[in-house]
Order: sequence, then C-alpha cells, then structure tokens
Amino acid sequence: MNSIDSPVNRHMRKLMPVSNSLAYFDHAAVAPLPQPTHQAISQWLDEATTQGDLCWPRWAKRVEAIRRSAAKLIGADSDEIAFVPNTSAGVNYVAEGFPWVAGDNIVTLGNEFPANLYPWMNLKTRGVETLTVPVNHGIPNLQRILDTCNDRTKLLSISWVSFSSGYRFTTRELETIIQQAHDRGILVMLDAIQGLGVFPLNVESLGIDFMAADGHKWMLGPEGAGIFYLRKEHLNLLRPVMVGWHSVANPFDFSNIHWEPRLQAARYEGGTQNMAGVLGYGASLEMLQQLGVSKDNSPIAEQILSFTRAAQQQLIAVGAEIFGPSDSEHQSGITSFAIPGIDLGLLRQQCLDAGIILSHRDGRLRISPHAYNKQDDLDRLLTVIERARA
Repeated sequence: MNSIDSPVNRHMRKLMPVSNSLAYFDHAAVAPLPQPTHQAISQWLDEATTQGDLCWPRWAKRVEAIRRSAAKLIGADSDEIAFVPNTSAGVNYVAEGFPWVAGDNIVTLGNEFPANLYPWMNLKTRGVETLTVPVNHGIPNLQRILDTCNDRTKLLSISWVSFSSGYRFTTRELETIIQQAHDRGILVMLDAIQGLGVFPLNVESLGIDFMAADGHKWMLGPEGAGIFYLRKEHLNLLRPVMVGWHSVANPFDFSNIHWEPRLQAARYEGGTQNMAGVLGYGASLEMLQQLGVSKDNSPIAEQILSFTRAAQQQLIAVGAEIFGPSDSEHQSGITSFAIPGIDLGLLRQQCLDAGIILSHRDGRLRISPHAYNKQDDLDRLLTVIERARA
C-alpha cells in the first residue's frame, strides 16, 4: 500500500461521488459536494417545496447546532461565530467596522488573494494606508512582515495558506506573528479559507482576533456559506455593519423597534439565513469531524500532505518546475507548477477534456487534491502532461 492509499482515503472516496468519473484537483477553487451534503440540501429542498416555512423552527435549531460544531472545530465559543456568505464578507466586517483614524495603516502580503486586499485598499478614502509586504517566490519572510509594521499599524491581515504558492504558516509562526503583533498593539486577521477543514486551527490558543473562511473549498461545503470568527473581547470594538432585523437582541419582537445589538457575533447575520447553504455546510462539517478533523488533530492533513509530496515528486519527473515550498512543514494541499516550453492554457484545456479538473493561476497550473484523491487521478494528469511534451 502506497502513502496515498489509506483507510482515510478509501473511506472518503465512498463519500465523494465525483471520484467515480473525474480526477478532481481543484479544491482550492470550488470543491465538489460529498454525498451527505447533497442529502442535507436535497432534504431542505424537499421540505421547503412541500411544507414551506413549517419546518423553519427545526432548521433554525439545526443552524445553532452547526454554529456550535463550527466553534468546536476552531477552538472558539459559539457566541464568537457568525455565518457569512463568503470570506470577503468577514474581511469587510473588520475593514468597515474598525475604529480607524486617518493616518492609520494595515499590513498585508503582496501576494494575497484579492478578497484580502481590496477591502483594505478601499479604506484609502478614509485616510487608511495599505502596506503590502513583497513575497519572493511565494515564500513570505516572517521578519519582513513584522518589520513592515510601524507605530501607525492597527491591523495585520494574512492568509494562513497562500492560494497561489500553497505556502502554509506553521502554528509556531502564527504564534510568533500574533504575539509580536499584540505586543505592539496590533490586531491580527486570518484568512483561513485555504486551510480550514484540513489543518488544525485553535483560534483561542493562538490569540487570533478575527478569522474568516468560506466553506466551498477544503471544507467541501456549498458556495455561499462560511464562518466569521470575532474574538468576544472585540465584539464592541467593531461598529456593526450590514445590520438588519436579525442583528438585535430580540429579533422577533417586531413591535418594539429598539436598537440593541446582539451580544454575539451573530449580530452580523442581519437578515434571513442562507438556510440551504448553512445546512449543507453543517453536513460537510459533520463529515469532516467524524473523520477526525479537530482544532488539535487532522488525519486528513496527513493524507493530503502525502499526496502533495508524491505529486510534486512525480511532476518534477516529467519536467515540471514547482513554485512554492518544498518542505512538508510549510506545504499544504496546493501545488503550483509550470512546464517549460508548454502552453499552460492549452494544457489545462487538454486536462479538462480528459476529465482532469485543475486551475490556471498566475501563469502556472495549480492542483489542489483532497484526501479522497488517488494515484490513478495523478496518473491521468501525468499522462496528459507526457503527451503534451512528446
């Protein structure tokens, strides 16, 4: 049995119908849904079609159970969790709600996904500067990040895992960044979308101030449902934005219009829930937790890292140049690569035609396998590459 074939791998394949036909290497973009998630959304659809809102109390109860499970996944309190439609929403809640003063700045990385750049850049109209730290070869320099911060820096916002290079900050590095930032009065926002659901994350022990992650990537959930973590001590630091009838302490008391915001992060859930999305997210979350993913441990992480190592070795053997970390400590489920002399746009299309799903990002091809991918999937990719090079 090779390192890719394992009990976790075989069990997950049974839960992922996509594995019956496609070599799906695009979880860093949009993941296919597991069978339990399909069932949860289908059940909601049937109930909504035949019973309307008669089932709403039960759905709402389930949403709160999912909130508790999401909190448990990251070592938070359920009062610190809000459901959001995407990572951008969570970043914007911080960007637009923070008590900025003209002349303040926020520090982030130069190779961030736009969701972790544009909300900060948009603050220019309020006199807030965005300082971007250059990143060479996809590998951020820890000291350079800290050195960029100055006495006007109020917030540091970084991605746990880079969407392009796959570089992953270790727990030790996150501890260092957060502790040194806090020592200087700087709060920390973590974009966790490319790591959550695979790698353990304990927001309480790390001291993370804010975190956002949609569920449609490594969490294997539907698009439009994710979580925003707001450390409870910062609840009143941020001015609530995008508020609505559901943001108040007594949301169903329609006759008493009194602005008293909820004392939980759920104040950011201003209106009607994306019920289908959250219920689907909950099914994916439950599946991952049953597989052993927690704030402290993840057998899925070991499975994915084994695949990443095998994939990089075999890609190099067919002439690929890997972009990103080569050490397992900083690797993730993302591998970006180029092949000299090959039109990568054309190669990607050839892969798609062969049922191999991957992305073309920053002038490179990017694969992002999950724990259910198998060696046969990788062999299909290698065959197309070898044919293109012939």
